Amino acid sequence: MVKTASTMLDLGTKAPNFQLPDTVSGETISLETFADKKGLLVMFICQHCPFVKHIKSELARIGKDYVEKGLGVVAISSNSVETHPDDAPENLKAMAEEEGFNFPFCYDETQEVAKAYTAACTPDFFLFDRDRSLVYRGQLDDSSPGNDEPVNGKDLRAAIENVLADQPVNPEQQPSIGCNIKWAPGNEPPYFQG
Repeated sequence: MVKTASTMLDLGTKAPNFQLPDTVSGETISLETFADKKGLLVMFICQHCPFVKHIKSELARIGKDYVEKGLGVVAISSNSVETHPDDAPENLKAMAEEEGFNFPFCYDETQEVAKAYTAACTPDFFLFDRDRSLVYRGQLDDSSPGNDEPVNGKDLRAAIENVLADQPVNPEQQPSIGCNIKWAPGNEPPYFQG
């Protein structure tokens, strides 16, 4: 597995809009879905990646801890099912149900949403404030498969707590590391380091 770092999109960037189907409910999810939320966490994850498997229970806990407190949360998989059939929508739905995700898990078939966010890896996290300006992009915490660090979500959780309290987020942020997004052949974005 090739380790890929997040692109570290500029802080202050406005959340790109999207319209994607939720693999669980079938509903179309967009920024408007979360219009009344104090903040929005957009996570690019998938079903097969060992980095995501390592933290998926913590992602479910983050949803349970913060959705009721006014955080919008959406997970998106942009992996090509042409190259990685394990990430097909029905498998994403099964993962969401198994983990008890209380947030939509969408499928980005064209991969255009991943490109709009400059998502590079799974997992890749983008946290936006009330005005949908980017305040955090980076790692969940210091853990990764095999490094014995606890999976506690401390970096992302600290940023979420600040957003919900209308406090500034520390701009010193570590990039997320994971498997690269599985781009469809010929659809790789300019920032892709293959």
